Formats: sequence, C-alpha cells, structure tokens
Amino acid sequence: MVSRQNIIARPQYVEWLNAWKDRDLIKIITGMRRCGKSTIMKLFQQELLDSGVPEKNIVSINLESLEEAYPQEQREFYRYVVQKLAPHGMNYVFLDEIQNLESFEKVAAALNVREDVDLYLTGSNAYFLSGELATFLTGRYIEIQAHPLSFKEYASILPDWQPATLEAAFERYRTYGAMPYVTALETEREITLYLDGVYASIIVKDIATRRPKIDVPALKATASFLADNIGNVSSMRRISEGLERDNKDVSRQNVSEIVYSLLESYLLYKVGRVDLRGMAYLKTHEKYYLADLSFRYWLLGKSQGDVGRRLENIIYLELARRNSQINIGKQQDREIDFVTTNSGRRAYYQVSQTVQDSATLSRELTPLLRVNDSYPKTVLTMDYGSSYEGGIEIKNAIDWLLDISE
Repeated sequence: MVSRQNIIARPQYVEWLNAWKDRDLIKIITGMRRCGKSTIMKLFQQELLDSGVPEKNIVSINLESLEEAYPQEQREFYRYVVQKLAPHGMNYVFLDEIQNLESFEKVAAALNVREDVDLYLTGSNAYFLSGELATFLTGRYIEIQAHPLSFKEYASILPDWQPATLEAAFERYRTYGAMPYVTALETEREITLYLDGVYASIIVKDIATRRPKIDVPALKATASFLADNIGNVSSMRRISEGLERDNKDVSRQNVSEIVYSLLESYLLYKVGRVDLRGMAYLKTHEKYYLADLSFRYWLLGKSQGDVGRRLENIIYLELARRNSQINIGKQQDREIDFVTTNSGRRAYYQVSQTVQDSATLSRELTPLLRVNDSYPKTVLTMDYGSSYEGGIEIKNAIDWLLDISE
C-alpha cells in the first residue's frame, strides 16, 4: 500500500510533457476521470520548479475545484488567467478538466497565441477534442492519453519485488484495477465505495448530462455485457442479441448510442481488425477493452472469473501505453490477439493464461508461425519463465509488464 499523502511516480507522462515543453503547441492530457491526470500535471509542475522555473510563473487552475471561484464567461476567464501571469519569463499555465468551461476552445486558442504562455490542458471526455476545438486548434495541439497505473507503476510502491509479493500485488491489480487512489485503500468495502463514487460521477457528469435521454439501466446492462465479454469479436447486433439472451431488452440503436458514450468518456476502447494478408482494415467485428479493470469489478463484483480475459485487457492497456497503433490481426480462420505498429515497425502478441497444455500452445503459436516476416512475435502467459518456440518468445506476463529480461 501507499500512504494517501504519497504520490506514485508517472515517469512516462512526465517525460512526454518535458519533451514538448516550450514548444508552440498546446499539450493535452486526456483520459477517464480519476486516472491520474491532475497528479501528472502536479508531478510535471514539480519538475519545472526543480529545473529553476519560479513558482510565480506556474499558473494552475482546477475547473472542478470549489476552492477557487473562477469566471464562467470566456472573456472574463481569459482575463482572470492573464492577471495571474508573471510579467517576466515564460508562464506555464495548467487548466485541469477544461471541458467544464463554456467555450473553452476559444480561451485555449487565445492563450496559445501569447508568447509568454506555454499551455497544458486535461479533459475527461473525448467530445472536447472534437467539433469546435478541432476547428479552432487544428495543428496547434498534441494529445497524450493517460491511463490508470501500469503494473510497473503499481509495483513501484511495493517494498520489494519478491515473486510472492508480486503475485499478490498482481492478483489485487487484476481484481480491483489500477486507479491510483485504490492503492491507498485497505478494505474491499473502501474500494467499492470509492469506485461507486467514481463511476456514478462519470455516468452522471460525462454521459447523462450530455445525453439526457439515455437509459441508465440499459447503459449499465450494456457495460456489464461488454465487461463480461472482453476480447470477444463484437458488433452492435451481437451485443444486442447477447443482451436479449440475458433477458435485457436494449435495442440495437440504444446499444450503439451507449457504446459511443462509453468510448467518449474513455471508459471503453475499440480495437479494429486488420487482414494480415494485405494489412487491409476490416470494417466489422471489432473488439472492446475496458479503460480499467476496476470498471469490471464495479459492474460484475469480485467473483469475476475468467482470468484470461482480464489478463488480455491488462496487456491491451500496456500495449496502448507503449505503442502508437494496435489492431487485431485476422489471418484466414485464425486471429492474432494484438498487432502493434510503432514508427513503422510491427510486433505480434498472443495472450493466454497458460500454454502448458500442448493443444493450447499449438493454438497460440500457429497464427504467429504463419506470419512471414521477421518482426518480433511473443506469447504472454502467466506461466513462469521464458522460452522460444520456432523463433517466438514465450514470456511470463508479469516479467513483461515489469520490463524484466531473462
């Protein structure tokens, strides 16, 4: 556990912000509520102070905080920020949860043109990066998506990395998810109450407010179905039919609206499929993964079963942290769980809870062996150790998540 007063380091995001510091682009951090965006900004602000930036040149405003009354009208808010700027040197301006300000895109554009402002924003709803913001700021911003804790970040608060300690930590990680504040909670009741607050807030603030006609029970039923079917090939028709089999009457049109709202609020990610024969993108039967397994715990409870599905979700999120593009690879009658692309280089991944059974091993290896290129191919499993089969690495998932090399 970590003390509530402690802050878990998020080096990947701080390094990204450092790399783009003082460049003439707005830096935007997006991601679901409570995944740590505000903390990332605080960590970067401390980095600025450590590098010699005067405290007066750092302006930080949380637009969800009740501690400070800020103007709601765009011009008044702009003046409010400008009054806080130091007269000399670059000012680093941080506006947290910017979507809460009406016409925020105009404020962002106005601040961005000032030569004495380096602007950083966070937002918890994908809508704020569409529509008018895209029109106002085309080519003038760069985005990084923040996720809850990686397992390496999660494990960084452990007193040591002994195998038994890591096993216990990973069991908790894949059961309760990786929301940073959950690491400070001792009991299941505390975790449940906290997650109730988080997800109720997302549904009310980020979904129901924007879509007042949405059926909340239908939303939870659809979300529960998706959480229970992580990694299954899906379509709106299949989801609607699956809900009908579970005696949940949700029309295909409602399913489509609900899925879009979950994607828009960063609770869900959609992964498309690509035909490996010509790397052509397929328009149907994508897969969905949760932004954090705490959402699955909140929807389905502790007795979630299916460790393999949860492991696949964890691997997807880690690949999303490490790579620019992720797809499902279709190869004739078989699939490769994940095909990643980074700077033009591909890699292939299969995920299985165990491959100790020869039939399971063959099932996971066969699609990889059919790929006729020299890019890395890996099977990730909960089995211990590391080995190679036909040039394919079989690696323990925990070691891979921690970047441990054999």
